[in-house]
Amino acid sequence: MPIRPENRGRYPKDWPAISKRIRFERAGGRCEWEQDGVRCGAMHGEPHPTTGSKVVLTVAHLDHIPEHCDDDNLRAWCQQHHNAYDAPMRRAGIQRRLREQMAAGDLLGTPT
Repeated sequence: MPIRPENRGRYPKDWPAISKRIRFERAGGRCEWEQDGVRCGAMHGEPHPTTGSKVVLTVAHLDHIPEHCDDDNLRAWCQQHHNAYDAPMRRAGIQRRLREQMAAGDLLGTPT
């Protein structure tokens, strides 16, 4: 998933190497999402088995903390599963940013 510009500095300098190791050495280029004992069949660079779109394997932080890069906190997931996992956190961030914009508008007396 794209890293928001304001969060780039929170990732370790060796993040590209960590991400590559998780996606290709540990996960073997395959999505690690598992539900009810069944693992997702999506393979990096191949059409997604559900959506048909080209899979770009990503690495998710289970606790959403970019600084926490222990292997047990990281998962190699296809876009579909990474997006689904992050959706509640993204919605909360969007709502927070909207509230901040509205508060700044109120403070400065400008319409939002």
